[in-house]
Parts: sequence; C-alpha cells; structure tokens
Amino acid sequence: METPGLIVHGEAAPFSTALRSLVNNPLYSDVRFVVGQERQEVFAHRCLLACRCNFFQRLLGSEPGPGVPSPVVLSTVPAEAFLAVLEFLYTNSAKLHRHSIAVSFGLGPLQERCVAFIEAHSQETLRTRGFLELSAPALLLLLRSDKLCVDEAELVLAARSWARVGAAVLERPAAEVAAPVVRELRLALLAPAELSALEEQNRREPLIPVEQIVEAWKCHALRRGDAARGAPCRRRKGTLPREHHRFLDLPFK
Repeated sequence: METPGLIVHGEAAPFSTALRSLVNNPLYSDVRFVVGQERQEVFAHRCLLACRCNFFQRLLGSEPGPGVPSPVVLSTVPAEAFLAVLEFLYTNSAKLHRHSIAVSFGLGPLQERCVAFIEAHSQETLRTRGFLELSAPALLLLLRSDKLCVDEAELVLAARSWARVGAAVLERPAAEVAAPVVRELRLALLAPAELSALEEQNRREPLIPVEQIVEAWKCHALRRGDAARGAPCRRRKGTLPREHHRFLDLPFK
C-alpha cells in the first residue's frame, strides 16, 4: 500500500496578500467590467472568477472570444459592493461596509456576513446611499429578517424612499418598483394611529397594496387567533413596544 504523501501548508497571510494585490489590477487582467451608474472600470481575471463563482462562470463563458474583449457592463451594481465581491473571491475575505451585500452573485458566506452586519447596524444602514441602491432581491432578503435593529415605522419610510429612487432611475411607478418587496413590511406592528396615517399617505402616493393594509387592520380588530400570528405580526429585534403588541406573537428573543 502506497504511503500518502506529506501535505505542506504555506502561510495563509502572504498568499492572501498576494492575491489581494490583483483585485482591480490591470496586470494580467483578461476581463473588464463597467460597474455602477458612475461606469467605473474594474479589472479582473477570468479564470479566477469562473472557478470561484457560478454566476461569473455563466456570465463569462468557458473561453474568451478572439481580439480584445468588450467590457462587461453591470450598471445596476454599486461599484464598492462589486469590489467587495471581488475581494472575497480573490482572498476568501472582505472588508464589509453598510451597503455591501452579494445576493446577485449567489455568494452564500459573503451574503450572510453582509446581512449580519446590516442587522447589527440597521438604522445607520437605512440612511446610506448604498441602501437606496440595493437590488430588490437584496432588500427582500433584509425585510424577511427578524434581527433588524430598527422599528417598523422607520422601515416603511426607508422602503418608500428606496422605491422613489428606483422609480426615478427605472422610469417606472413606485408601486411597481416596490411590489417585489413591500409585502414583507409588517404593518400590523404599527399602532392604529400610525396605520391610519400610513393609509392616508398611501391614498396620495400608492405604494402598499390595499389588501395588505386591510390585513393589518384585521390583526388589530380580532386581537386573537390566526389573524394575529405569523410573519406579518412577528416583532423584529428593533421593534418598539406598542400597547397592542401583547396580542401578537411572542417578543423577539
């Protein structure tokens, strides 16, 4: 029986440093991206991206075509978030910022770390430009979290601001832009006066489906049974207490 060979492990830090030096480096680069609304040029290396991420493997194909390849345009991806993704792919680590999230690229570990950071710094994140530039899948992921350290009233305002920006950029109605994510807002957590004010604003500036507001009122009216159970009535980590909350699900733990 052949004796297994000895595996020698080098130091991780110098290896990571060497690869980090290639992030957005034109040296040996064979693929270019034009990223974000600012159209920032970013250099990368096809083989590394393709072997590390299925998204880039599908995007870039198996072989480059003849001649100088045209840049890959990713106009909806913020440049700083894209560079964080590259850093993670090259070095298996990345310095996270409030708006860095990687849902579009299917990078599970990076996505989890980004979400955890945003959950812990929710209020600060909502005030950043990066939040307004989040994709709908990224915002949907956040709004499904019970661990956001922010009250629902602030989330409703932030979602409306996000939809307004998206409507201006995409030249589509705000309600249409918000449709994929707005149902994750937990309106039943709002007090009756807050819900009435939201309903009035929604008449002037439609964003939330009327039936969603009706369901929230139903939770207030019944205060028992299935109507006061489930995700729409479940408190988040940052939910401020209100009198009617004692009829809803157990407090966040």
